[in-house]
Amino acid sequence: MQGKLELWFPNVMARLPEFYKAIRDTLTMFGIAGAFVLVLGLFFGVLLITTRRGGILENAVVFQILDKAINVFRSIPFIILLTLLLPLTRLIMGTAIGVKGAIVPLVIGTVPFFSRQVEAALSEISGGVIEAAQAIGMGPVGIIFRVYLREGVPMLARAATITAISLIGSTAMAGAVGAGGLGDFAIRYGHNRFMEDVTWVTVAALVLLVCVVQIIGSLIAKLTTH
Repeated sequence: MQGKLELWFPNVMARLPEFYKAIRDTLTMFGIAGAFVLVLGLFFGVLLITTRRGGILENAVVFQILDKAINVFRSIPFIILLTLLLPLTRLIMGTAIGVKGAIVPLVIGTVPFFSRQVEAALSEISGGVIEAAQAIGMGPVGIIFRVYLREGVPMLARAATITAISLIGSTAMAGAVGAGGLGDFAIRYGHNRFMEDVTWVTVAALVLLVCVVQIIGSLIAKLTTH
């Protein structure tokens, strides 16, 4: 088996330590950025749904500011956002390269997308359920946690899955500016040095990661649907 792998993927086998490090870097970026995106995206998504017209915390000023800010950041291509945020990244992380340098743009680039996904997911909850909760005296905080977030778990799981897959793609794109990970590995060897086996193996690794995320997300959505 070892001999066949060296025959089929000579450049990858010659750089296995770098390939393993690229996988670890991608998982690190995905895990850290994903945690921040989950918390911030849920917060802003809930804020959007509750402050819009007819929401339980209706506030036109807050909604308009947040809505416009999300639209602005969503309209900026991620590769441009990486460069635009270099000063802020250096200020927060102390560096703009490597895994640490990718976290800030990954979070800022993905939170607006997830916030919209959360808003859309929670919009599917029937207004009658909200009215019933208000009728029994439940306050805004109770409605948010016991109605929106509890009843919306299946939809939120699907939204999180879509966002996670998008985040994986962004981690690969971050490799173009020296963030490390599988994207950097593919560009450095597969693209710049024309090592096709590196490109194919990197693509296979990313596809496998996406499939795992999709399976987990679909399973959670299925188990929480009632």
